[in-house]
Amino acid sequence: MAIRVLEILFFFYFSSHIPITLLIDLQALLPADVYPQPAKDLLKWYAEAFRDPMVLDPPAWFQSFIFCEALFQLPFFPVAAFAFLKGGCKWIRTPAIIYSAHVATTLVPILAHILFSQFPTEPHAGPQTPRQRWLLVSIYAPYLLVPVLLLLTMLTSSAYNSPASAHTARAKKRS
Repeated sequence: MAIRVLEILFFFYFSSHIPITLLIDLQALLPADVYPQPAKDLLKWYAEAFRDPMVLDPPAWFQSFIFCEALFQLPFFPVAAFAFLKGGCKWIRTPAIIYSAHVATTLVPILAHILFSQFPTEPHAGPQTPRQRWLLVSIYAPYLLVPVLLLLTMLTSSAYNSPASAHTARAKKRS
């Protein structure tokens, strides 16, 4: 029962990530004329409301993360959404481990940047107060927490980590 709840959580995470990536995140990489005005307005509203200047004027390191999201993660989202909706798809284990390790690794510098960098107030205001910083962290945090939960699930759950592979891992450890 608990594994099915996690699978549904992972399904919603991956399926919701598709429109977010296409409509919001990729605006940092693609030409502005690719997007309809409502998508541009949504991004501008989000950046102002949550004081996230990285999405309007992304630093090169942030763009590199978005590039990886477009190239590697976006094709994985519908595959993972399908696997977790269906449930019990052991073949998703290795790709999910790779995905979750990659995403968790990219979120650490993003969160550190939010918490410790000095942001400008112009042309795009960044967080200035601790409250503004923690609000922005709360927007990004699920993209760290869910992948870490996914990683732990893939590594420890008997539904995805078969006894045979656990036995093989223990045998290799002894060698």
